[in-house]
Amino acid sequence: MAKQRLVVLGGGESGIGSAVLGKVKGLDVFLSDNGQIKPDFKKTLEQFDIPFEECGHTKSAILNADEVVKSPGIPEDNPLVLLIKENRIPIISEIEFAGRYDTAKKICITGSNGKTTTTSLIYYMLKNAGLNVGLAGNIGKSYAYQVATEKFDYYVIELSSFQLDGMYKFKADIAILMNITPDHLDRYEFQMQNYVNAKFRITQNLTKKECFVFCADDPITAKELDKIVLTAKKLPFTQKDKVEQGAFIDEDKLYVRYEDDEYSMYMKELALPGKHNLYNQMAAAIAAKVVDIDNKVIRESLMSFQGVEHRLEKVLTVKSVLYVNDSKATNVDAAWYALDSMTTPVVWIAGGKDKGNDYSQLYELVKNKVRVLICMGLHNEKLHQCFADKVDKIIDVTSAKDAVAVAYKYAKPGDTVLLSPCCASFDLFKNYEDRGEQFKQAVKEL
Repeated sequence: MAKQRLVVLGGGESGIGSAVLGKVKGLDVFLSDNGQIKPDFKKTLEQFDIPFEECGHTKSAILNADEVVKSPGIPEDNPLVLLIKENRIPIISEIEFAGRYDTAKKICITGSNGKTTTTSLIYYMLKNAGLNVGLAGNIGKSYAYQVATEKFDYYVIELSSFQLDGMYKFKADIAILMNITPDHLDRYEFQMQNYVNAKFRITQNLTKKECFVFCADDPITAKELDKIVLTAKKLPFTQKDKVEQGAFIDEDKLYVRYEDDEYSMYMKELALPGKHNLYNQMAAAIAAKVVDIDNKVIRESLMSFQGVEHRLEKVLTVKSVLYVNDSKATNVDAAWYALDSMTTPVVWIAGGKDKGNDYSQLYELVKNKVRVLICMGLHNEKLHQCFADKVDKIIDVTSAKDAVAVAYKYAKPGDTVLLSPCCASFDLFKNYEDRGEQFKQAVKEL
């Protein structure tokens, strides 16, 4: 009997992991990438004896697949993807594929903002509790690669809307939806409902045995929940009201309730400041209670967690000017949180690949807090158009080094230079991490 043929599209972290898992499970695997594959990833493919091609796709080697695993960065309207669909070959995500072979308990987190911090904090808590846990998805190593090469009792998985798009039978044990604000609309035909539908795929297949953790203060989430039927245990987190189950604020304390157990601590003890981080910590604390982590471990974790790289990361203070790396702020809402948290005048570095952004919600904040806007992108026309009458000065640059040099020139003692781009990084950088690293390096060279 012939082996099932699995074709993997994309030779990045996700694709390599899928190819390795397919090989380990005895499938006939072929990987194809339209660009160049990194040397380290090639070495992995060769190590596992997986045939591959780069810098182009051979259609005949792809259209004979029984199933295709598509990397999340490849859009649904890609011509090859459309051709695969025309040939009625099933296309799934790495997460869907790896989930078939994984028996671990899965805590899955999505949302427009806050998912990386929340994912990292939950992982930190579970590690502190001594549990055998892996970190995967949009953060850490490929989920499929870990399923192929390691054995964990728990996974904490960050899921982007792109990863959720290709999921059908996969099921979380704890599904967490942080919030939904406009993002990636260029991938969803500029239809907000399409993006909302993608995010809500995290709830698919949940039964009354599983938990759905969500922000009750998020209007889009609340509206969608009114339209659908969910049998999972609903555990809201809110800063506005008390709840019977979930997390809430009462005066100066955070409370978490799950079944018959309640945990509380003073908000001033929390390691991460800011309203948005309070939501992140509430969601993480609920997940910890569901997993039955000891209250002492929850408390110590919430007090000691240091946050994540590229998210409001303080880099250096140079000549009484603080430089902050918020490169992970790839949408308007994330930048809003960053600007809202600023207590000093701001020199703001923004720009990149616009995803159909509506900047209007930033207007008041920018008027009140930003002195200088530095546009770091190849096409800055929209930023100029939106903010020309709201800041004293707008300057265009095309590199992180130039952005920092201009910021250094215009920043005054007591200012904050904030890299919070609002946009994707792909016009000038490999990814948001590369953008943040180049920014930090330029600051260190001042």
